[in-house]
Amino acid sequence: MKRYILAITGASGSIFGIRVLENLIKTSEVHLIISSQSFSILQHETDIDFTGKSDAGVEKKIRGHFNTKKVYFHNEHNLAAPLSSGSFRTDGMLVVPCSMKTLSGIANGYANNLTERAADVILKEGRPLLISPREMPFGAIHLENMLKLARLGVTIAPPVPAFYHKPKDLDDMVDFVTGKILDCFHVDHTLFKRWGSGSMNKRSATPSSQK
Repeated sequence: MKRYILAITGASGSIFGIRVLENLIKTSEVHLIISSQSFSILQHETDIDFTGKSDAGVEKKIRGHFNTKKVYFHNEHNLAAPLSSGSFRTDGMLVVPCSMKTLSGIANGYANNLTERAADVILKEGRPLLISPREMPFGAIHLENMLKLARLGVTIAPPVPAFYHKPKDLDDMVDFVTGKILDCFHVDHTLFKRWGSGSMNKRSATPSSQK
């Protein structure tokens, strides 16, 4: 069984993190970090309440919501967590969604909380790291931080929807983004219809001579 780290940070779009988690735990063990600001955002945007009186209480709620024991919750302030060490082996880390503050912390090796420290470990150990930056529009500083990480091998996967699969509702659009993120880690899924499959391959291009 594979093991991943998933961080949900304080940016809009927490539903993408939830959908990624929902699909990862089907086949993998997931170590989850939810930033303190994300709990209220998650509740506001999805009506999901993971707050608890203790970390154990939060983990119990999360496991109950997904009906699984394959997810482990880690407090973002617990820098003594196993995720802080390179000896804790994982198959990679995803930050979905990634706030601009977290982006900056990772890009500059600040390691001020567990998400930033875990990402720092992933980078130094040469393991796969994906961030899904959620901001609109991006400023020059944001873009510089993303370019810096991209040059270090980090996958930058902003939650940008597509329409060639003809989404019928918001769920279809969320599933597309989730599926594209999972593709980056070669995680099998059937969240959207791929280009060239089914009815899509019936579309014929206009010959260049007729354009």
